[in-house]
Amino acid sequence: MAVNHDIVAPASSGSLTDGVRRFFREFAFQDWLVVLFLSTLSTAVLLAPPSAARSKSLSDVLTLVTVFSITLVLIRGSLVKHGVAAPLLYRLGMFGPVQLSYFILAGLLPVVNPGNLDEQLYQLDLRFLGVEPAVLLDNFVGPTSSEWFAFFYFSYFFLLALHVLPMLFFVRQRRLMNEFTLGMIMLVCTVHVTYMIVPGFGPIRHLTFANELPSGMWHDIVINTVNSGGAQKDIFPSLHTAGPSFCALFSFRHRDKLPFKFTWPIVTFFALNIIVATMYMRWHWAIDVVVGLSLAYALSVLVPRISAWELKRREAKGLMEIWPRFSRASESAQTSLSSSAH
Repeated sequence: MAVNHDIVAPASSGSLTDGVRRFFREFAFQDWLVVLFLSTLSTAVLLAPPSAARSKSLSDVLTLVTVFSITLVLIRGSLVKHGVAAPLLYRLGMFGPVQLSYFILAGLLPVVNPGNLDEQLYQLDLRFLGVEPAVLLDNFVGPTSSEWFAFFYFSYFFLLALHVLPMLFFVRQRRLMNEFTLGMIMLVCTVHVTYMIVPGFGPIRHLTFANELPSGMWHDIVINTVNSGGAQKDIFPSLHTAGPSFCALFSFRHRDKLPFKFTWPIVTFFALNIIVATMYMRWHWAIDVVVGLSLAYALSVLVPRISAWELKRREAKGLMEIWPRFSRASESAQTSLSSSAH
């Protein structure tokens, strides 16, 4: 079959009202979720007192809103249908703003909530545990243990990348892809919004420790990464806990399939070490970790149901796929899910 290289489809001859209705009817659950997420960020910044930092944060948020909005218009509006351009555009313009929102939080969080709740979080740990894990782990500080946990803390980025990128660009099983990506989107959106409600710096800034974490290759990499690109007040809940835990639970749930049949024990091992590392490195309170674990578990239960409902709904109504498929031939954006939902 010849490849159609036309990127933009001709405008519809239908009425504007019908076009708008079709446009919103094509929205997926995750589209509405990101609309809500970006609207929340925008509203939080707009409600903050005027300042140069507020103006910068508003500009950052509006950039994400613009990219996402243009993506929705082009894809859900069926303006771009090319078998490569459409799926690539949607992945970058939809998933991208959600992930990139982290990099604007360093400036945004102090604007929308200048305080911190470290003392309250610390007291919660003492009330329910009797001891702060970061303080307890201070007794085991040494060059070997520090490098061990610093390595696993940094491995968080690789663990997520090794799951997210294949799911977005290589997995052909629609149900598997939709379930994982929806879970990650819900997880990141929930965590980033909660950062604004419960800000804090963690034990590393709030407490005094007997032992200083020794310098080492991985320790220095982590410190430099956090100082240069971290959001600083992003502790509750622990995304370093929730993300790997969700990947581990997802892998275990699908252990009857490749590659999860072999990778789930490895992912679980890494997730457990990353969780301990968040407290050993003194970034998180215990309550941050508990809530992160709870969020990952809740999503692992809810997301398969939401994903199945969404796929069934779109198939029944003949709507376009949630994630446009990569194809050598240009495909209509109105393609039914019936051939790919199974």
